[in-house]
Amino acid sequence: MLKEYQTVVNVQGPLLLVEGVSGVKFQELVEIELPSGKKDKGQVLEVENDKALVQVFEGTTGIDIPQTKIKFLGKGIEIPLSMDMLGRVFNGLGRPIDKGAEIIADKMADINGAPINPYARSYPNEFIQTGLSAIDGLNTLVRGQKLPIFSGSGLPHNRLAAQIARQATVLGKKEAFAVVFGAMGITFEEAQFFVNDLKKTGAIERAVLFLNLANDPAIERIATPRVALTTAEYLAFEKDMHVLVILTDMTNYCEALREISAARKEIPGRRGYPGYLYTDLSTIYERAGRIKDKKGSITMIPILSLRMIKRTRYLTLPDILLKVR
Repeated sequence: MLKEYQTVVNVQGPLLLVEGVSGVKFQELVEIELPSGKKDKGQVLEVENDKALVQVFEGTTGIDIPQTKIKFLGKGIEIPLSMDMLGRVFNGLGRPIDKGAEIIADKMADINGAPINPYARSYPNEFIQTGLSAIDGLNTLVRGQKLPIFSGSGLPHNRLAAQIARQATVLGKKEAFAVVFGAMGITFEEAQFFVNDLKKTGAIERAVLFLNLANDPAIERIATPRVALTTAEYLAFEKDMHVLVILTDMTNYCEALREISAARKEIPGRRGYPGYLYTDLSTIYERAGRIKDKKGSITMIPILSLRMIKRTRYLTLPDILLKVR
């Protein structure tokens, strides 16, 4: 039975501290009922003894500490999965924003999946044509591979991502192919560009778009790539499709992670990024690949800005910047 608490003791930025809780788990979904009757959602970021730290998705405006009710839902963030998702546009948490009907789920899935077991992986092969000579000729993309693209200030990485989304295909195959597109921290203008570009060319019929805008909560930005990959896993490993996942811009994801880490008063690493930054990224990247005895595959193209590379100094500048031809 779900318990309801009125023991919020502190509000700081987008965070709530709740005392006297029991049975609460990390990343558990939370329902927050305000005195006005409005219900917001949140997620557990940290649990210690009988205290839980909750990140509110919609912000903490209007929260009255004594009267706010907290209900822990006993599950993580879940999304409905169905083949009807193809051709649709969703926000960063998987809710439709294209004025279409709600998705009738074939199944509900927790977005916090696990990396593919290395022993279960099948070796990447079979060429994927992107239509970009810099990739197809110099750094070929194959099914089950992860191929990052590093972009600099002023370079058209959004146009590049849209071009790959509408042109990518597996040559010589009649197998089902889909594109899952996850955009994080983009402007409304950029979101409209992606939607209009794919609609104009008809490529949206085989695509699923998840768009997190710059004014959306940081915690939603953290969830967006996981929502996209959960959808890709359903299409690839349950529906036997070959899925290309495009994630742009992972730098915005990292900055959202830094924002949440600062709100939690964690000890910062270089340039303020949390020390677990690359561990967190690996849990995303390692969900792509091919699995033995499975027909489908997940291929990933994460796009990162060079400002991320310069700040962390863990990577060197690439010799070749990919440009739209």
